[in-house]
Amino acid sequence: MSATKYIFVTGGVASSLGKGIIASSLAKLLQGRGYSVTNQKLDPYLNVDPGTLNPYEHGECYVTDDGAETDLDLGHYERFTNIPTSQANNVTTGRIYKNVINKERKGDYLGKTVQIIPHITDEIKRNVKLLGTKNKFDFVITEIGGTVGDIESLPYIETVRQLKWEMGNDALVIHLTLVPYLAASGELKTKPTQHSVKSLLETGVQPDVLVLRTEHELSSDIRRKVALFCNVDPRAVIQSIDVETIYDVPLKMREEKLDAIVLEKLGLSSEGEPELKEWTKFLNRHKNPKSEVTIGLVGKYVELKDAYKSIAESFIHAGATNECKVNLKWIHSEKLTDANYENELKDLKGILVAPGFGHRGMEGKILAVKYARENNVPFLGICLGMQVAVIEYARNVLKLEDADSLEMNPQTDNPVINLMEEQKNVTEKGGTMRLGAYDCQLKEGSNCAKAYSRPEISERHRHRYEFNNDYLEKFEAAGLKATGFNLETGLVEVVEIEDHKWFVGVQFHPEYKSTVINPHPLFVEFVKVAKSNN
Repeated sequence: MSATKYIFVTGGVASSLGKGIIASSLAKLLQGRGYSVTNQKLDPYLNVDPGTLNPYEHGECYVTDDGAETDLDLGHYERFTNIPTSQANNVTTGRIYKNVINKERKGDYLGKTVQIIPHITDEIKRNVKLLGTKNKFDFVITEIGGTVGDIESLPYIETVRQLKWEMGNDALVIHLTLVPYLAASGELKTKPTQHSVKSLLETGVQPDVLVLRTEHELSSDIRRKVALFCNVDPRAVIQSIDVETIYDVPLKMREEKLDAIVLEKLGLSSEGEPELKEWTKFLNRHKNPKSEVTIGLVGKYVELKDAYKSIAESFIHAGATNECKVNLKWIHSEKLTDANYENELKDLKGILVAPGFGHRGMEGKILAVKYARENNVPFLGICLGMQVAVIEYARNVLKLEDADSLEMNPQTDNPVINLMEEQKNVTEKGGTMRLGAYDCQLKEGSNCAKAYSRPEISERHRHRYEFNNDYLEKFEAAGLKATGFNLETGLVEVVEIEDHKWFVGVQFHPEYKSTVINPHPLFVEFVKVAKSNN
């Protein structure tokens, strides 16, 4: 291929139709044909990044190797393609405006009136093209957040119009809409799709492909009707029917020939089929487990499962590897009390205490750790979950009754979890934590070293507080061992209890690196141990 091809995925009618899954599935299909592909998300909100957003607002904040705090859709991109993303793969309106205003303050536009067109749209174009020119991908698939018609999305849609005009056959637009089923009349209704496309046409953008979300099969008559009213080739009206799992979508899109139609419209050969042998093997193991296990996920956002999206997906990957169905029991940490925690946790074969910030639900997490430790239940603590394990051990084994994290109790006499030295003068919240991939040296013979099968690893982080090394000797003498360190800083990355079946706390976020093709070894080992915990 002589030039990078740019594919834009827009949405209409309603949010949460699955633009990210469609974009990821197309990327997987093109990748299966031998092309290099990357996915990008353009988010229309004014936050510079999702790092300061409450999970209730936006779900999980996903972190990349280079330390970008990004939208959770980037997790889908990585899990589907097995290709790491970066800061360049997630751009917000806040970042666009910040860049333009910084240029204006420096005098880059001296003498000119700074406007949405061309300055904002030019900055969006620069960010879209960056991935293709810098990294030389064959395809850049860019998902536009929100829905067509939103005021916030207008600059992005205008940018798509300009890029389609400038790039000609090197650019293509896929529009995802909804065809609702009205039970009262027993009909599928295409009018919402027609109005959505009309809105897109009013901005000067003609979609090349329509993907229609539906709960029921779409007849050829409905497809022809949509094609006629929306000026789209009938073959390019694609059905996206509800499926059992998001990992079915690439196979469904292959059946619908989405990748072949995209290639034809971009002037490329569509001969042959994408190679999805490993993907199909994963799906077969996932759908045909030989056993099952119940693992508790303890957190304070469990009513919004997207807050722990990467963790939930990591259990799916690890479950398939172990040919085991993982039944997650979502446990709200605020609802665990001294009176009920034993009853709530008694049937679990493994317990994971989730990451997070703030004191809410903290005591419930401590009770979950206590139960796992005292009852020899396999345990995995992630980030704050690891810190909670340290606090619980300090209180109940070392008998330091007021042991705490300085985050939760700045007045504690026993800050077993301390603010990191480089964080002490930080006043701004956005993008200032310890973020991204850092190296870790694992102790030989430890649970983690056995899981990874190597002594040196690199994992992603998102935290301000750390294990207080002033207490390390006391913990190790009492049986809680530090088994992973960052050699440059001396930061304790992993703690384990040596006389426990499997008790691991990690300061990093292993869930960010688990993919369909490469399930994370810690989750694989955790599920394996939990499965054998009879």
